[in-house]
Amino acid sequence: MQAEALSHTGLVRPGNEDYFILDVERGLLAVADGMGGHQAGEVASQLALRALADKLFNGPEGEPLPRLLAAAAFANEVVYRSSLSSQEREGMGTTMTAVWVTGSRAYLTHIGDSRAYLFRDGQLQVLTDDHSYVGELVRRGGLTAEEARLHPRRNILTRALGTEVRVEIDSRELELKTGDRLLLCTDGLYEVIPDAELASILGENLSLAATARKLLDLALERGGPDNITVVLGLYD
Repeated sequence: MQAEALSHTGLVRPGNEDYFILDVERGLLAVADGMGGHQAGEVASQLALRALADKLFNGPEGEPLPRLLAAAAFANEVVYRSSLSSQEREGMGTTMTAVWVTGSRAYLTHIGDSRAYLFRDGQLQVLTDDHSYVGELVRRGGLTAEEARLHPRRNILTRALGTEVRVEIDSRELELKTGDRLLLCTDGLYEVIPDAELASILGENLSLAATARKLLDLALERGGPDNITVVLGLYD
């Protein structure tokens, strides 16, 4: 597998509360978008992904998907405990979307409204559900995807890591094919670049580095209203 990643504060936010992991050797790609005042969001996203990787690679052996889910649950516990440690961190949390590639299988864990996409044979598939107010409306048929992208309440999450002692974390697995591209990103990317345009750019067959740069630059050209993180993987 090959992989590239870029992250940028954007043009509006004072700091970058996104965080990513790019561990090509062990096949782990992950993004997190933190929330909370006093820079607590930045703390939450870093704590979550570092805890996930630590548990995944240093914890008990086992089947890949249960092992990844156990690591995600551990990350939730770490962030939640930290949120109780000081007034500045009270109520902090984070999204988390992670893909672990072992052999030809990809194992996914997800909570919040960051996203994972699969680009295969010219088609883009969203692998995750947005755990957000507008995401729920889209699934019920109350909003179109385009309406949701512009909705004033689109940033209200219904689920996040670290906000409760236990949280429901989505998971799935899939078989990869040679040439598959994986895109993990925070909402700072997909809220300004619709899926059809993401698919068009991924289909240009640029290098991963050039693709990541093109996506980031386009998000910035469109105002960069939020932190932007792009993680790309190529299964070869």
